[in-house]
Amino acid sequence: MALDHAGLSFRRVAARLSGSIDGPLFSLALILVLIGVATLYSASYEYPARVVAQVTNLAVAFAAMWILAQVSPQTLMRFAVPIYFIGVLLLVGVALFGDVANGARRWLHVGVTRFQPSEMMKIAMPLMLAWYFHRHEATLRTLDFIVAGVMLLIPVLLIARQPDLGTAVLVMAAGCYVIFFAGLSWKVIAGLVVVGIAGLFPLWGLLHDYQRRRILTLLDPTTDPLGAGYHIIQSTIAVGSGGLLGKGWLQGTQTHLEFIPERHTDFIFAVFSEEFGLVGNCVLLVLYLLLIARGLMIAANAPTFFSRLLAGSVTLIFFTYAFVNMGMVSGILPVVGVPLPFISYGGTALTTLFVGIGILMSIHRHRKLVQT
Repeated sequence: MALDHAGLSFRRVAARLSGSIDGPLFSLALILVLIGVATLYSASYEYPARVVAQVTNLAVAFAAMWILAQVSPQTLMRFAVPIYFIGVLLLVGVALFGDVANGARRWLHVGVTRFQPSEMMKIAMPLMLAWYFHRHEATLRTLDFIVAGVMLLIPVLLIARQPDLGTAVLVMAAGCYVIFFAGLSWKVIAGLVVVGIAGLFPLWGLLHDYQRRRILTLLDPTTDPLGAGYHIIQSTIAVGSGGLLGKGWLQGTQTHLEFIPERHTDFIFAVFSEEFGLVGNCVLLVLYLLLIARGLMIAANAPTFFSRLLAGSVTLIFFTYAFVNMGMVSGILPVVGVPLPFISYGGTALTTLFVGIGILMSIHRHRKLVQT
């Protein structure tokens, strides 16, 4: 009798825990994470502690995902403004008091630990803009898009100044997706593209020396094969040497002879490509596409303007992560320090990604509730 009661209680707890979890979305993310752990094990074969640390990171990320899945979109909307302004204040704090490491000021000490405030803006930015456009849904004007652009540029410029071009690109993309989904005119978009291209020339003078070298190296990595071009040359060699089927798990020569730099973080895609080849890359692309398709489906079925904008932006952030990382590892984009989503080692980015998954689950779970 006691066993039956305990079994019933366990089933109730399990049902409550899993009731807010979207099966397809979680399954796709979990498969990507398992691929990531296997690839990380190969990339960090001499440092097994990294794999243990990543498993710990996963536990934190899963917990964050489940917590966000319980929070209704209405509650998220109420916290959008304070989260955004706290994030901007923290970025100002980084600019004034942040720790400098490797020539960049990106970290802020809070008590006994430190964290990177720019990471929270990947979620805070789409939250804020989705809230703003939701408030002005009935009377959207050109001025509203200008105000949204200003709100977007403030944190992006603060992050780019650190300098952290990779995170700045992701935050900019997250905000631009919300503005696009809110109904920005194609004529305005075309005009902004023209202005952006024209602005590349004066922007060149504002870039740091290392950022200029990355762009020049992209055009011709062989000009500095042992310096700025080393990353791209070695990663493209690894990607190409994988061939059709790859060399096999734990058999990557570029990886285990330590030719690939940052092989457990930004360049882990080179490790995966060498060991699993073109077929493995195609499987990985299909998994990302299915994840993005599921997210866009949730966005399309969202009941409110806020939920649709937020879900669409969060989903396309996953696309931006994957596209930029694969592009830079393959040598078609500059090296900007963007991890491969759900695959690369690192706790902060992984938690941010699973917070995004949790938000999508929340929107899907509460899609039938009447907005008040």
